[in-house]
Amino acid sequence: MARWMLVMLLLVCVVEAKAQDIKIFNVKDYGAIADGNTDNSGVFLKAWSDACNWYGRAMFRIPRGTYKINPIVFTGPCKGWKIFQLQGVLKAPINSPTSESTWINFRYIDNLILNGGGILDGQGASVWGHSGHPVLMTMGFAFISNSYVHQLSSINSQNVHIAVFSCKNMTLTNITLTAPGDSPNTDGIKLAMSHGININDVHIGTGDDCIAIISGTNNVNISNVYCGPGHGISVGSLGKHDDEVDVRDIHVKNCTFNGTSDGLRIKTWASPLNHTLKATNFVYEDIVIIDVEHPINIDQEYCPSSNCGNKVPSKVQISNVHYKNIRGSCKGDIAVNFKCSKSNPCQNITGIDVNLWSSLGRTGTLTNYCSHVHGAFYGKQLPPSCI
Repeated sequence: MARWMLVMLLLVCVVEAKAQDIKIFNVKDYGAIADGNTDNSGVFLKAWSDACNWYGRAMFRIPRGTYKINPIVFTGPCKGWKIFQLQGVLKAPINSPTSESTWINFRYIDNLILNGGGILDGQGASVWGHSGHPVLMTMGFAFISNSYVHQLSSINSQNVHIAVFSCKNMTLTNITLTAPGDSPNTDGIKLAMSHGININDVHIGTGDDCIAIISGTNNVNISNVYCGPGHGISVGSLGKHDDEVDVRDIHVKNCTFNGTSDGLRIKTWASPLNHTLKATNFVYEDIVIIDVEHPINIDQEYCPSSNCGNKVPSKVQISNVHYKNIRGSCKGDIAVNFKCSKSNPCQNITGIDVNLWSSLGRTGTLTNYCSHVHGAFYGKQLPPSCI
């Protein structure tokens, strides 16, 4: 376990044991109204400003009750450790009055803890599929370091539940993210340009990727995640824009996928780039697959609209990807799909004990597909490896 994570865990224990030493800034004391209709954004910002500028440990508290807030930015830098404690329910606006793309923003904060067991209600059903309605990501973290997010729930996000951009040394644990399986673009957790991210003991059921790892992200550890419904844990999509940065060092362990379209997916565009992008050093191990359409999928011809012009071999170089002890049932026809780039073939793709069978039982037949991929699979391989 990383040293910074041990420090964070110790701090959380100290916070819980010595709550009397923390200055509490309760939004109720600032006039917050818990009727689910009144906009409390201004009140919240005043309480946050006082908490942020308090020297030493301070807690910004939202007590039980239902509070409506419009898009809001909790910004730093702050003086000392800060705790954002949500005990109640926050409701998002259906028609956002601002140009913000994210409902609840945290920016430029060092040493932040979020907890409280509360609920973020994005009210997504009111905007999904309705043209003209702006849609909001529920919670965004940008330029945050040394943070610990736990004991929170997000329901019916209008767009992405949690977006993490340019953050470092962050843990997300004991959180639940849910939206219907047919809700559009409701990714659970989306990571970009971040490193030192730990995601564990998380339950995600949504309409898009449970976890999406995109440009510039490295040193990510994901464990004990339950994903379903959704589109699995995805690296990508990558390779569409020239300003993208390599993705490296991703470790996924002890995760379960149930009824998802994909399990372990890497997706890149067949688009021209001015440079070769790298996606490398990924480990997937001890994974349970239940009725998943595409359990293992490297797709370097990603095109969600099926109408992609100017297709060329992907310039994303995928290498050093390792699968260990992957087991379960597949409801599609292809258990392992390696559709790699002709100009940049996948390199050093390995597997040990990949055991996948058809959800249809004896009447179902599974195969694997390999194109432009180099590597080797060992141990039990069902269906037989195509490498």
